[in-house]
Amino acid sequence: MRTTLDIPDNLMKEAMKATHIKTKTKVIITALEQLIRRAQLSEIKEFKGKINLDIDLETIRGRKCRF
Repeated sequence: MRTTLDIPDNLMKEAMKATHIKTKTKVIITALEQLIRRAQLSEIKEFKGKINLDIDLETIRGRKCRF
């Protein structure tokens, strides 16, 4: 999708420098992906302590790979 954006030059240059990404498009795509990822992680964190998993970690660690 083509979109025209008015992004401050200094902000874009700083983002490109910080991420070592050479194109503006890739910087924006990366930023959007990270924004979505953070939102999803935030939603997952709401379940902390609310799900009871009956898992024996020692048993899991001792099992052998099937592959």
